[in-house]
Amino acid sequence: MRIIRSLLDLDFYKLTMCQFAFLLHRMVLVRYAFKNRTIKVALSKIVDAAEVRHQIEMVRKLRFRPEEIAYLRKSKYIPKGMFCEKFLKWLTNLALPEVTVEVVGDQLKIETKGPWPVVILWETLILSIVNELYYREMMKRRGFSEADVFIEGLHRLVSKIDILRANSYITFIEFGTRRRFSHEWQELVIQVLKATVPGQLIGTSNVYFAMKFDLKPIGTFAHELDMVYSGIYCGSDEELRGSHNRVLEDWWNLYGAPLSIALTDTFGSKFFFEDMTKEQAEKWKGLRQDSGDPIEFGEQAIKFYKSHGIDPMTKLIVFSDGLDVFTIVKLAEHFKGRINVTFGWGTNLTNDVGFDTLSLVVKAVEANGKPLVKLSDNLAKAMGPAKVVERFKRVFGYTNTDSKECVV
Repeated sequence: MRIIRSLLDLDFYKLTMCQFAFLLHRMVLVRYAFKNRTIKVALSKIVDAAEVRHQIEMVRKLRFRPEEIAYLRKSKYIPKGMFCEKFLKWLTNLALPEVTVEVVGDQLKIETKGPWPVVILWETLILSIVNELYYREMMKRRGFSEADVFIEGLHRLVSKIDILRANSYITFIEFGTRRRFSHEWQELVIQVLKATVPGQLIGTSNVYFAMKFDLKPIGTFAHELDMVYSGIYCGSDEELRGSHNRVLEDWWNLYGAPLSIALTDTFGSKFFFEDMTKEQAEKWKGLRQDSGDPIEFGEQAIKFYKSHGIDPMTKLIVFSDGLDVFTIVKLAEHFKGRINVTFGWGTNLTNDVGFDTLSLVVKAVEANGKPLVKLSDNLAKAMGPAKVVERFKRVFGYTNTDSKECVV
């Protein structure tokens, strides 16, 4: 059974970043690599590498359909001109590049390389494929039918909805594409949420489902922008340090206020708050938190805005790190009336059906032949060659020692 049926079955930020790369850095060569951070799971013993290759090759035969390009050109939720005609024409003819899939011990080695705007779209597509193949096999091994799993999942989803309804001021975005149980389950979750908490579900990161269910597609950019820029601008320590703010400047110049939610933790949120200028803090709508302690982060953000004479209630934090409904309620209550918050709710929403979840990622690991680094506010999420990581820690003044197991 085909897992990916449309090239829009990915996160919205893949398209916004794709256009960014296409317009500004289309000749930059990159390499992206898959990693299973749940190392206790011998993934290659469960997921058939040949089937991963087969699913990937079926994706490579897909093209963006005329109605999908028309949707990106202008929908009620995508302002006219957000995606320029030059980019949309290029997207119409795009064929995704080759992906290599190998078995290395107990794990899968999955990589793709090429020009940045061509390669960038593979991330969530690969993650959706590997996740779904893993859970198909786990269902077989446990003797469960899809109906069995969906019944359990619906029971858990209804419990979450009851808590959300009791806290009707809470809003959230469905963020679950990258680690969903399956395409069908994610679709059902979105349908149920739209029917039961329409005023609280403010959108989805999945462009295909946004189009299908008349929801707002939501997303800005991910760690890979900071990471790839660090590979492009890495000659001197000063140039490397400046690459971070250059991302913010280039992004604002392309998209402006509508997509001005900044991800803070690529090289540590401490550096981000030191590096973001008062003018940027005033213009940008808010921040996304994706690692570390969320309450500490929120308090740091409030302090940051106040230090620049900015009312935190004019700004927004999108919490998006390993959320469950109880954490969402806790954070909403803690920051109520102090700073605006919403939640990018992923794995625990679209993969809470009774199976343990995996922490799988696809990250940019090389740009223009330079190894890339992500530091994060959680050292368990850090990546990159040890010597290069040490340089980045020094350049960005990284002193964090917190490490928490990646469970989602």
